[in-house]
Amino acid sequence: MRELTYADALREALREEMLRDPNVILLGEEIGVFNGVYKVTRGLLDEFGPERVRDTPISEAAITGAAVGLALAGMRPVAEIMYMDFLPICMDQLVTQAAKMRFMSGGQLKVPMVLRTQYSLGRQHGAQHSQFTPSWFLQVPGLKVVLPATPHDAKGLLTSAIRDENPVLFVESGLLYRTKGPVPEGEYTIPLGVADVKRKGDDVTIVGVSRCVNESLSAAKTLEEKGVSVEVIDIRTLQPLDLQTILDSVKRTARLVIVSDDVKTGGVGAEISAAVTENAFDYLDAPVMRVACPDTPIPFSPPLEQLYMPNADKVIQAVDQIVG
Repeated sequence: MRELTYADALREALREEMLRDPNVILLGEEIGVFNGVYKVTRGLLDEFGPERVRDTPISEAAITGAAVGLALAGMRPVAEIMYMDFLPICMDQLVTQAAKMRFMSGGQLKVPMVLRTQYSLGRQHGAQHSQFTPSWFLQVPGLKVVLPATPHDAKGLLTSAIRDENPVLFVESGLLYRTKGPVPEGEYTIPLGVADVKRKGDDVTIVGVSRCVNESLSAAKTLEEKGVSVEVIDIRTLQPLDLQTILDSVKRTARLVIVSDDVKTGGVGAEISAAVTENAFDYLDAPVMRVACPDTPIPFSPPLEQLYMPNADKVIQAVDQIVG
């Protein structure tokens, strides 16, 4: 099977959906003439023109508000917010308006829009351009949250997100854009709300989120050499969360480690840990472990940033604590 970068897989999903459905349009800062800061939209302006690939002013509130209006008017906008750190600027449009519209209208209105964004942890972009905050949106019924970890999943999940009838927050990792992986030819979809068991194992379950799936797989390989069989689950979507796949695994392995790039307090790991404890407490032979970032702003210094981030070594240490 051919290999594509994560960025090219996203671009291919956008292009195929624009060819398939004339209502799919793109909007965001520098996505057209500049081809996108991360080159995900490279060449799409030339192919589809400025009516469907729209460069916008530097206003996240305007970008998101325009996307909500376009979706209500029958279009399928895919809006880009350059950094996840900028989502608070458009919280009203996304959280209070888009996510609530279908419920408040009794199903008469729908908001089929995708808000693409990325987090730059690991790229020395500093405390205001590196945050990973998916757990903020666990409190937003009506909004779907997608977190692809591989090029294959990036394409299939983005295709599904664009076709979905609800607003979708699609969170990419800046560190993954140049990573490569197998991607099938032609269009395909991956259902939202279905986790993927990336590796089978018997002794401990590791649940990875976004970039941390790869760190978890790396740790699992090392642990196998030490005689520890690790199952690695990629949640792929946070809302809806495929809790059943996690529970089924934990009931077999009796141990759980959750690995995510957000801060530990109130993070994704806290929610998954609570859900597993609530539903499978009697199956656990050890405390649930969370590998996450410390509760501090993200340092700019490259050595400090690397120390701050979850990595395979930290995952191994967590597994050693509950297996040893």
